[in-house]
Amino acid sequence: MAAIETRALSKVYKTYKKPPGLWGSVRGLLHRQYEETRAADGVTFSIEEGELVGFLGPNGAGKTTVLKILSGLLHPTSGEASVLGHVPWERPDALKRQFSLLMGQKNALWWDLPARESLELNRAIYGIPHREFKTLSGELTELLGVSDKLDVMVRELSLGERMKMELIAALLHSPKVLFLDEPTIGLDVSSAKKVRDFLREYNATRRVVTMLTSHYMQDIEELCKRVIIIDRGQIFFDGPLASITDRFATHKIVHLQFNRPPTTDPTAFGEILERDTHHLRLKVLRHKIPETCLALLSTGEPTDLNVQSMPIEEVIRQLFLEKQHASE
Repeated sequence: MAAIETRALSKVYKTYKKPPGLWGSVRGLLHRQYEETRAADGVTFSIEEGELVGFLGPNGAGKTTVLKILSGLLHPTSGEASVLGHVPWERPDALKRQFSLLMGQKNALWWDLPARESLELNRAIYGIPHREFKTLSGELTELLGVSDKLDVMVRELSLGERMKMELIAALLHSPKVLFLDEPTIGLDVSSAKKVRDFLREYNATRRVVTMLTSHYMQDIEELCKRVIIIDRGQIFFDGPLASITDRFATHKIVHLQFNRPPTTDPTAFGEILERDTHHLRLKVLRHKIPETCLALLSTGEPTDLNVQSMPIEEVIRQLFLEKQHASE
């Protein structure tokens, strides 16, 4: 049995549509008109024990809505879902003790308490034995490099330090399922890397089922082998991260270094991304790669040539744009 499973999961919001003008307001009192927004529309997927899955999509795509349904914070309009064998919106105690939801834009710790006391409150809420709490909190604070910040008020912590404390609080009760919504948002490069390294190691050693949303593709590339992409409430890709480029990338990047530039006009083969006295970077259609390389190497004085796949974030961005244009 899958650790997380959804079948045709949907969430529809109805919002009042007010006609313009004074008379529109009067008519609205008598005959209200509503429009529907499908935040989740027939979402179906399953995740096995130990998987770390990236959950991607543009703003408003439905990512957070799905995570909130799976966490029991929202009731779906229709469909089914199971988390560790439980229906999440029924909120059984057995499930509440086995999952955590960490939202990078929300505060879970008590703002006016030292971090140590905030963690102690979480210990009391979950009924964690003192010895187990001391051992686990010590390990987590050491791994994330915040052992010396435990007696600092939460409001006085830097954003990176606070996010690490939030992560520790989410893991104190050793959950089997972890929902992470933008866990590195706003962090500096060093803090974000430390959080990623920690999550990778934690998932590998504890086999925790993890769903991760992030607008930072480096988070996804470093942590997730599998991604689920959602847009306008519907899933349109579910598979290995590596296959996104193979399946959807229409172009590749050709990087040429030379002592003397080729006489062939590079614009005949693709879009020039960068050019100076000794370098040339071209965006070229995949099926034109062989003839482009041959033409660039046949003249001038080339010293090196390599072909690279398009960055995954660029491929996904293009996918969203194309999907948006197709629906207009």
